[in-house]
Amino acid sequence: MWSNLEPLAVESNSSSKVFPARGEVRAERPVVREGAPPVLVPISSLLPGDSPRLAGESPEHVQLLAAAQDLPPILVHRSTMRVIDGMHRLRAAKLRGEEKIAVQFFEGDDGEAFLLSVDANIKHGLPLSPADREAAASRILGLYPQWSDRAVAAATGLSPTTVSTIRRRLFLPAERADIRVGRDGRVRPVDGSAGRRRASEVIAMKPDAPLRAIAQEAGVSVGTARDVRERLRAGRDPVPQQRRPADEERPPSADASVTVLRRRTGTARQSTHWPSVRGNLIRDPAVKYAENGRAFVRWVDGHVIEPTEWGDLIDAVPPHWRKSVAELARSCAGAWLAFAQELEERA
Repeated sequence: MWSNLEPLAVESNSSSKVFPARGEVRAERPVVREGAPPVLVPISSLLPGDSPRLAGESPEHVQLLAAAQDLPPILVHRSTMRVIDGMHRLRAAKLRGEEKIAVQFFEGDDGEAFLLSVDANIKHGLPLSPADREAAASRILGLYPQWSDRAVAAATGLSPTTVSTIRRRLFLPAERADIRVGRDGRVRPVDGSAGRRRASEVIAMKPDAPLRAIAQEAGVSVGTARDVRERLRAGRDPVPQQRRPADEERPPSADASVTVLRRRTGTARQSTHWPSVRGNLIRDPAVKYAENGRAFVRWVDGHVIEPTEWGDLIDAVPPHWRKSVAELARSCAGAWLAFAQELEERA
């Protein structure tokens, strides 16, 4: 009955813990390294552990183990003397009238001990029930809310979908609700749109930078940096539509711009200066490497008027032509607003 038991290796040095502290963001699965050989410990000195089994020990299973020989040592939390793994074996030893039992000790805190208890009970012995696993997932989410659904699922033997349902049901506050820690221990944002925006800004400022440098500066993966650069080169938004936050602000429409201008009785809102926009735009790979992108920049160069240029231009218009030129300016402004509306609809 113990042929499928993986030998437990026990951490013997508390300075080299393998579990994440509550404030840390690692997500390693419970691992116990080999340490000192098992020692015989008085059964009376041991306490029941924080077992993931909601119904406690099974008397039938205890009877089976009491008739077995050469059972593996139990695992005990040294600081509390509570049993992490092996309560059935402990009950069986008592039933046989033994006074001592072979023990391997684990160094770590209570949360780490619980993780190890769940891991050990999943790997061997009497299987945990679905209710046991769900209760364990709830406990782990409370201890380590930054863990991803997949990391918790791997630790409890549940599906990521079930863990996600438990997370929503518990409404657990997280110290960093914007991140999740995956099974590989890497930190990933729940909302990746911010990282993609940062990557697009880095690419705009450093269009020739290697992907690895872009990814490191923006805090995203190399794959994400590559996708952002390809989207920019194709003239698309760096954040796919399905990945944008539901509450992301959309640019104001051209109709709203007209309303604002009318309310201000002809006073335009604070403008964006073309030279500052041009500097970043021309460095964007989507513009820099595209013929139509470069043509667009040259076209805007000849059609944008900076406020500082108005004085000389207005003085150059003869008085009897000013009304006609004003109407022409309004027509051009309307064309620009239609252009802006078309851009916003395609954004």
